[in-house]
Amino acid sequence: MASSASVAPMPPTLTREEVVPSRKRIKLPPWLEVAKPRLIPLLLATTLGGMALTEGWPLSSPRLACTLGGGALAAAAAGVLNCLWEQELDGRMLRTSGRALPSGRLSPSAAFVGAVSCTLAAAALLVSGVNCLAAGLSLLGLCSYVLLYTALLKPRTTQNIVVGGVAGAIPPLVGAAAATGHIGLGGWWLFALVMVWTPAHFWALALLLHDDYRAVGIPMLPVVKGPLVTTRAIRRYGWATILLSFLGTWALPEGGALYGLLILPFNGRLLQMVERLAAEPNNQDRAKGLFRWSILYLFGICLLLVMSRMPGSAQFDLQVRAVLNILAGGFLPAAS
Repeated sequence: MASSASVAPMPPTLTREEVVPSRKRIKLPPWLEVAKPRLIPLLLATTLGGMALTEGWPLSSPRLACTLGGGALAAAAAGVLNCLWEQELDGRMLRTSGRALPSGRLSPSAAFVGAVSCTLAAAALLVSGVNCLAAGLSLLGLCSYVLLYTALLKPRTTQNIVVGGVAGAIPPLVGAAAATGHIGLGGWWLFALVMVWTPAHFWALALLLHDDYRAVGIPMLPVVKGPLVTTRAIRRYGWATILLSFLGTWALPEGGALYGLLILPFNGRLLQMVERLAAEPNNQDRAKGLFRWSILYLFGICLLLVMSRMPGSAQFDLQVRAVLNILAGGFLPAAS
């Protein structure tokens, strides 16, 4: 039996506008709203991170533009198909009934045509301007988001975001494939990092929106197991994210020392917020703060990866190694 603490009453849910204030300030046209443009910048940032982890960095401007443009179009198509699949669920919730499809501001047929057009444009741009591997991976990300996560896992299991998170972790592979034509160790490391980052990020949001998910029967972890179990799971995945993030020091072709140094404050803040939420599972401010910081955290990781490939970073690496060699030599016994 679950402990009484794990099923304790949860505080009232928040609206997405309260969680993400920009939703109040920026009203998008219906055709753009269904593409979920707020999600695309982070996907493109991880694509850049995947590029920076390869020997092919930096890419030529046309190749870079085709990769990011194709990735944005594929992500937009996935967002539209997700909205189409869930329009009936959205229409049953007060919070989402005003969205473009359930409110009738955009017809399903127009949305479907837009999704197909974006998909074809993404494939054409990536095949012609990048390579077939990058194009195939982008389409795999689209399919895994719509079919694996939205249609199969989300309505059936509390672990939906753990497995379904593969969709959001594919962009680093696209970036690596675009840079070199294959996926190296660095690309797989960032893929794994995004995979373990996703549950803590998303469950923090689910803690805030648990009533919405309960109302339509979506078995998100906070709905089924309660806040105590959820925050413990967030804590585990938060720690896994922190530990795995340090492997970027070795995954980078160069600049790993700079990355390893600059990642410390990011991880320190993430650890602080994870532990605070675990100590107060029902504190919505803590959950909201963690959700927002987790977005900045992943953006920060990708920025550090790009910074670590700048010419001065390689020189910093050499200086760090020289200092470490001196320190190690000072503690070694003198040769006889």
